[in-house]
Amino acid sequence: MISLQLFLRTPNSKLRTNTTFAPMDSTRQLKYGKLIQKELSEIFTLEGKNWYGNNFVTITGVSVTPDLSIARVRISIFKATKPEEVLKSLRVHTNEVRKSLGNRIRNQARIIPSLEFFIDDSLDYVDKMESIFKNIVIPPPPADDSTEN
Repeated sequence: MISLQLFLRTPNSKLRTNTTFAPMDSTRQLKYGKLIQKELSEIFTLEGKNWYGNNFVTITGVSVTPDLSIARVRISIFKATKPEEVLKSLRVHTNEVRKSLGNRIRNQARIIPSLEFFIDDSLDYVDKMESIFKNIVIPPPPADDSTEN
């Protein structure tokens, strides 16, 4: 893994090094993540009712670690009064989901990653921001009475 070394100067100390940030995902990670997202969405469409009931679950994104051993799956849950319960149910059935994923991508991938599920609340955030923007009242600009020259 390539690491970037930054030099930071703090107010009470001299120049400090060894602060690293991970680089962006590689092309391989992105392709692998898209493959997993596509296959998991099909698995959830066919077998999802067994794991999370009648709730509507979509996969909004998958990020994969550089060694391709862990896939972090972001899900969006609709029609659920308690999204945490659905997430808990998915985490209980993670091994079944991973097995179904392995059966589907076994010829395309060497490693079947461990799955970690997270709730993606970005759509809720977008709805909240849109409602805030709709409620903003912008007063009209004052009328100019500069008809005199």
